[in-house]
Amino acid sequence: MATLEDIGVSAIINILGAFAFLLAFALLRIQPINDRVYFPKWYIAGKRTSPRSWGGVVGKFVNLNIITYFTFLNWMPQALKMSESEIITHAGLDSAVFLRIYTLGLKIFGPIAIAALLVLIPVNLSDGTLSFLRRDLVVSDIDKLSISNVRSESNKFFVHIGMEYLFTFWSCYMLYKEYDRVASMRLKFLASQGRRAEQFTVLVRNVPRISGRSLSESVETFFQRNHPDHYLCHQAVYNANKFAKLIRKRNRLQNWLDYNQLKHERHPNKKRPTTDTGCLGLWGDEVDSIDYYKEQIKYLDRKITMERQKVLKDSKSVTPAAFVSFNSRWGAAVCAQTQQSKNPTLWLTNWAPEPRDVYWQNLAIPFFSLSVRKLVISLSVFALVFFYMIPIAFVQSLANLEGLEKVAPFLRPVIEWKFAKSFLQGFLPGLTLKLFLYFLPSFLMVMSKIEGHVAVSVLERRTAAKYYYFMLVNVFLGSIVTGTAFQQLHAFLHESPSQIPRNIGVSIPMKATFFITYIMVDGWAGIAGEILRLKYLVIFHLKNMFIVKTERDLDMAMNPGGVDFPETLPSLQLYFLLGLVYMVVTPILLPFILIFFAFAYFVYRHQVINVYNQQYESAAAFWPHVHGRIIASLLISQLLLLGLIGTKKAANSTPLLVVLPILTLTFHKYCKNRFEPAFRKYPLEEAVSKDEQDRATGSEIDLKSYLADAYLHPIFHSFEEVDLVEVKVENAPAQPQAQAKAHIESSSPSELSSPSPHHAHHLEDEPSQTVQNYEFEAPHSAYHYEAEQNYTAYHYEVESQNDVYSYDSQPHYQYYHY
Repeated sequence: MATLEDIGVSAIINILGAFAFLLAFALLRIQPINDRVYFPKWYIAGKRTSPRSWGGVVGKFVNLNIITYFTFLNWMPQALKMSESEIITHAGLDSAVFLRIYTLGLKIFGPIAIAALLVLIPVNLSDGTLSFLRRDLVVSDIDKLSISNVRSESNKFFVHIGMEYLFTFWSCYMLYKEYDRVASMRLKFLASQGRRAEQFTVLVRNVPRISGRSLSESVETFFQRNHPDHYLCHQAVYNANKFAKLIRKRNRLQNWLDYNQLKHERHPNKKRPTTDTGCLGLWGDEVDSIDYYKEQIKYLDRKITMERQKVLKDSKSVTPAAFVSFNSRWGAAVCAQTQQSKNPTLWLTNWAPEPRDVYWQNLAIPFFSLSVRKLVISLSVFALVFFYMIPIAFVQSLANLEGLEKVAPFLRPVIEWKFAKSFLQGFLPGLTLKLFLYFLPSFLMVMSKIEGHVAVSVLERRTAAKYYYFMLVNVFLGSIVTGTAFQQLHAFLHESPSQIPRNIGVSIPMKATFFITYIMVDGWAGIAGEILRLKYLVIFHLKNMFIVKTERDLDMAMNPGGVDFPETLPSLQLYFLLGLVYMVVTPILLPFILIFFAFAYFVYRHQVINVYNQQYESAAAFWPHVHGRIIASLLISQLLLLGLIGTKKAANSTPLLVVLPILTLTFHKYCKNRFEPAFRKYPLEEAVSKDEQDRATGSEIDLKSYLADAYLHPIFHSFEEVDLVEVKVENAPAQPQAQAKAHIESSSPSELSSPSPHHAHHLEDEPSQTVQNYEFEAPHSAYHYEAEQNYTAYHYEVESQNDVYSYDSQPHYQYYHY
């Protein structure tokens, strides 16, 4: 068990580690070569092009302005300057509400920590029960601050029960205010949005096959009959694996063509670039690279056109799903929120995710397969939870060396070495647990994808749910159970069974020392590591050195991703759980949690403003899950305290706690009925109001044209992007007009004009499984999309707060290596 000295060693190691990470970040962020790693949000928003350099070639990579090294900490106050409304405009509502979780933690645990330290610590110290049990149990000085130090049958337990009531009421009050605030922010955010495709579109799944009629005809007939006044059009969904493979191949060829054209443009007086036609360009005939890749793309365009025609004409490639669009928000709301068929397993309707949020691979999964997949994944998660008990038990063996020493005396020479003991008990257990959990969220995400969810936001929420259950069972309950077994192994083996409840009741509060070490590793040094972004820094420069050939490559290498909700939300909820469970049991843990919430809020605010670029916007749809799991933490806290006091034989005070879980559940049910509909349903009143507003302002447009390609599959968008990106080559020979005409006649899914505006999608390198056919006009053999892609989902009004550099308006190419 970690002693006060072990905790001190761990604190020193983690504080020094966090300080080293912060210092490294402060210095690395002002280097021009790292600007795209630490400020990618501003590049994506178009607010930055490249930092101005000093000192010629060297100054493009290293900051030679000495003055900036004296102001390298100015990022700290800058992270707090942007208001919440500006953050919503800049980064979206999801990011703003995510930051509010940290402030909620500070609001809940700040007053609780003050009251607990002033009231409960003196009460716990006043008894000396653990001093008498030291002969039988492994205890430390920190344990004397816990409820375990109060003697059995003591009237002092009334103080703990009273504080549990007080802390619960305070927590519920803050949860209610926050739920009310977030629900209001969500409704205001949705009301402020302009016309968006998902407001008019419903995703229909499990469309039945009718003999003699295609699926597309079935969809049109069904909705024209059941929604005659509001049905507008639909987009059928097709399987197109081979088509997607050809698109990815064409993207790679286009990338090589751009690279060679840029290379030739930079050195027009040198010989045109050449390549070998053999495998990987390592052998074979040497040919002109630009001409070779143009011919390869031209040949591939013809194959793409033929493959698409094959997909569109093959009835077996049609999947039982479609995006159905309506001429009003009211019509879409009615369809999305009602049962369409007397058979509840057919014609399943839900709001369509926004186009960026669609996970295309799962659209074709039938209803029966979904049920089977969910059952298989549930059993797999159950097995995984228990499998992970093995590494959890190993971690607890490191955290409880005294228990092992009593059972295995031959380990005493190693255990008794002072520094080794402090390191093993104070730092290594938390670090080892963090390492065991590192790859788990990615594995759980794969399992969620197998379940068949069709939106990236839903995938992340389901992954977060699995990870939360894992953290609850393994990290929290598993650590307590296995840690108690190792810690008091000698007592369990040599004392009568009647003493086991007493030993468990005394030992559970003592596990706070392990969680303190975990908080310092994960919540202090780990959060400092998040702002350093060392992994992304190394990956960016490796890509820049070996992969980046064009500006498009540079943008892809710079892609920072968004907030990692599948990992950060469960980790946050674990900290709420630890704080609420130990606020009465072992209140000394609360200051460590407060430091985490304050430090993490500061770091993530900086990351949201300067780094993260969210793939989608769910308008804080995750908040009901956050609220519900904090309520679950309150219930676990109350039940654990009830059990602990029961082992202390305090029969007079125990019944008072029975009412508290009932009150908490009643509060949760009230909040669920009061606020959750705002996150699950779209009010018809609001839909009518928005429709009337469009008509009153005269902003109505041709919705059929507007929705024409709103849910166009990313493989079409990626192909369109490659087709439209032109590289200026002044000295390259012009393509003959006849060849250009042949190229136009044979090429791409990009050949029929699409009148509607484009929407941002995620992105070209994603493996694709499906493609759309549009039923409001006859299919053609080729399509051409003239509108250029717009990959920025929001217009950012907030100027950068960084004053270290000034930025040129012309693009720079110092990142490219040839």
